[in-house]
Amino acid sequence: MKSLSAAPLLALCLAPVAAQEIDKEPDPEPIVVTGRGLNETPAAVAYASREIDREQILTAPSGRIEDVLGAVAGFQQFRRSDSRSSNPSAQGVTLRALGGNATSRALVLLDGVPMADPFFGYIPLSSIAPERLSSIRVTRGGGSGPFGAGALAGTIELESADASELGFASGSLLANNRGETEASATIAPELGSGFAVLSGRWDRGQGFFTTPAADRVPASARARFDSWSVGLRGVAPLSDTVELQVRGLAFRDERTLRFDGANSSSEGQDASLRLVSRGDWQVDAVAYLQARNFSNVVISSTRFMRVLDQRNTPSTGIGGKLEVRPPVGADHVLRIGADYRRSNGELQEEAYSAFSGNLTQRRRAGGTNSDIGFFIEDDWSVGPVILTAGLRADRTIIADGFFRAIDSDGALVSETVSPDRSEWTATYRAGAAWQASDAMRLRAAIYSGLRLPTLNELYRPFVVFPVVTQANAALENEKLEGLEAGIDFAPADGVALSLTAFDNRVENAIANVTLAPNLRQRRNLPAIDARGVEAGLAIARGPFSLDATATYTDAKVDGDGASIALDGFRPAQSPAFAAAATASWRPADGWVFSATLRHVGKQFESDQETDALPAATTVGAYAQIPLSDRFALVLRGENLTDETIVTRNSGGDVDLGVPRTVWAGIRVGY
Repeated sequence: MKSLSAAPLLALCLAPVAAQEIDKEPDPEPIVVTGRGLNETPAAVAYASREIDREQILTAPSGRIEDVLGAVAGFQQFRRSDSRSSNPSAQGVTLRALGGNATSRALVLLDGVPMADPFFGYIPLSSIAPERLSSIRVTRGGGSGPFGAGALAGTIELESADASELGFASGSLLANNRGETEASATIAPELGSGFAVLSGRWDRGQGFFTTPAADRVPASARARFDSWSVGLRGVAPLSDTVELQVRGLAFRDERTLRFDGANSSSEGQDASLRLVSRGDWQVDAVAYLQARNFSNVVISSTRFMRVLDQRNTPSTGIGGKLEVRPPVGADHVLRIGADYRRSNGELQEEAYSAFSGNLTQRRRAGGTNSDIGFFIEDDWSVGPVILTAGLRADRTIIADGFFRAIDSDGALVSETVSPDRSEWTATYRAGAAWQASDAMRLRAAIYSGLRLPTLNELYRPFVVFPVVTQANAALENEKLEGLEAGIDFAPADGVALSLTAFDNRVENAIANVTLAPNLRQRRNLPAIDARGVEAGLAIARGPFSLDATATYTDAKVDGDGASIALDGFRPAQSPAFAAAATASWRPADGWVFSATLRHVGKQFESDQETDALPAATTVGAYAQIPLSDRFALVLRGENLTDETIVTRNSGGDVDLGVPRTVWAGIRVGY
């Protein structure tokens, strides 16, 4: 027994000797996962970009992602409506006043994956919950590099928050003065060296009347909405330099617009897999799958009967990217890779008589678009100067296009089978940034971009009664060339200013061109020229901060050679001036008070410069007041001055945007 009891003492005495004779293994460095792609390259500073941090994301007055992005002047949707009171298919986003149709001309990426709908090209804004995000980078100007096709007006990169930013559990529940509700919850446990995030959000409400009070009829309806989304994300290390990222998203959004029975829905199931290696040979590999659907019922504005039921528009998107960064020295970052996207979908709709309500036609339309791109880009740091140049080659294929209509008896009314076509397109971007002093950086860039017409633009006609817009299977790819120059200036700690002048030209710009009072068709315009300036100001002084941006764009249609006289006209839905500013005060930890001012200048409804949407200035506010370590009171206000926001004007028949809305609720975090 004595020998046994002495054994621990003997071991303690011999331990120092053993430690001297055997080299001690160093403690292994902890594995750190980020849940992001490869680090940004030095080239980022050569282009006009804007960062939105998590606090600014969380304090948007409406709690909607489009409101967050509105902090960047020049960002716009096709219409001014938010994602509760617009038709989902009109949620295209663009930058630099290159609007004109409902398809996105800006590339939106969530954790490196394109978010645009495979059939329509719109962004499912209601599925992107701001509370799930860590940061947003908006880069204006034509894209190149990975997924460069589609980045015609710029790129919007959304990065998801990790477990440390989200906390183990968090959530919020708010209601507004119309009795509408917004509920969200997130669980984000750390699992070994990785983490998982499970999140959900549900928004529902009776909505507001988009029709002015004087124009309402018994069939007029509020813009009811009911949307939910569930996200699952996991990040795990495979080694000390390699991590695996998995993401899934399911969502559904139902809305009513203008009249009883004018219901629309959109839904989707997305999945992506990403492998990131940060070793000597850096690799970013992504694969994704999207399954989407859309439906929409059109009600006659004169007889208030169903005239069109776009009951089913299933579509599928698949794609991926492989980017490799070989070790070429400390002064260079070389990116080599390829990306692929394929979109397939079919419209299924029925047309009805506005007088009898009887079925008149069944229509089917659809096709397949694909794009494979190869890219190379090099960033070279030479002292205070950064030089960057990149080149892409894209092979685009438009195939399997058709439109078929039969009458109620099954007899063929019309049928069109579009010929398959393909082409190679080369695009580029190059820039330079010179850190002239600690306070000043000068930059300049040239670039080009490419966007395929969507399946929607090629094959799907649509109706905003009584205006019919025809599809056009002969549409060509849009191509942009542009240049810009700017200065970033930091005259004092916590003060940053930026100024950028740009000149962009989009050839073959796709627009809804008026052919008759109630008839339009999607056509390629010869070009849209957009020249302008963008300014930004950021101030951070103790508990106070100010973030402001403004842009002026002189955008004109170059209609030389067009069959419709539009030369010199301003593109539809493109304001000349826009500005946004948010002032915040944080008097203590957890306390936040902010006010937001937004202004959007006058813009025209269509290509004819006849029906105008007046300028609108709105004021929003946000307040967060801690009630305990885990609970906080949240107050939000949208359009507090109750500004009249005209979102549509068709010959004096107008729709209105969100009126004064006040929210109150609780936010909790553990």
